[in-house]
Amino acid sequence: MRDMASCFNDYSVKVSDTSCTSTSNLACYPTNLMPSTKNAVSCLYKTKLSTQKQLYITVSWCKNLTSQGLSINVGETSSSDFKFNTDYRLFKRKKGTRKFESGNSKIELHWDISMANYGIEPEPINGFYVAVLADSELVLLLGDISGEELASKKFMSGLKKITKFSLVSRREHFYGNNLYETKAQFCDPGTAHDILIKCTREDGPVLSVLIDKKKVIRVKRLQWNFRGNRTIFVDGLLVDMMWDVHDWFFNPASSGNAVFMFRRRSGLDTKLWLEEKVVQKEQQERVEFSLLICASKNP
Repeated sequence: MRDMASCFNDYSVKVSDTSCTSTSNLACYPTNLMPSTKNAVSCLYKTKLSTQKQLYITVSWCKNLTSQGLSINVGETSSSDFKFNTDYRLFKRKKGTRKFESGNSKIELHWDISMANYGIEPEPINGFYVAVLADSELVLLLGDISGEELASKKFMSGLKKITKFSLVSRREHFYGNNLYETKAQFCDPGTAHDILIKCTREDGPVLSVLIDKKKVIRVKRLQWNFRGNRTIFVDGLLVDMMWDVHDWFFNPASSGNAVFMFRRRSGLDTKLWLEEKVVQKEQQERVEFSLLICASKNP
């Protein structure tokens, strides 16, 4: 599959009409269609040390019929590949520590998922923590551990500083029906919005996107409009929404992969962001949040 950005031209951007978000367009879930299953999530975080060195941390969770898995990668560059490591030997122990070097930084990983509670998604709901230290600075902390509990941990004895981190992108993998439910927060601080993507058959295949139960995008004749993009407003921000469902119609022998992306824009540009622009933004530390959904028929 080609890179999504290369599929679009400069004249394809359309801002959704304000009528698209009216309450008259509230949509109901199909009564005969269950939501797809989310079996993998990967979150990319960005942080900066006191030395001004920038680090990227990828935390991935996966779930199958028998177990959950966790993978962590730390480096000085971010990766655009959508891959989930299926080898979780590092995390066969549900509680532990690992130390290694990445670039010129000394990295410490500390995790405890022994008491984690899971819902229907790969990520635990509570009862866990994941902590990442770089050069004795706390650069990432996930979970529901309190400040007092964290301070009592032995690995915090040499802590020099607590560094802020931000979520750059979130990538989710679904399988099953053509109905996908998730949440996204497009600015920090901001509100987490419910997102629903569904494909139904009316006078033909129709793609609908709802945010907080309000229909913001509706694409008719999806078999001909299998790639495209729209621009919507969320929390006063411009968000580009792109889709590629080519394999649904023209490669049925495959797993039927489809890709949907939401990406916040940095300004009121009239042009859709391109891959080269993304790389430039990363270099200039102005990476905007994105949500990527990969959907397939099978796990």
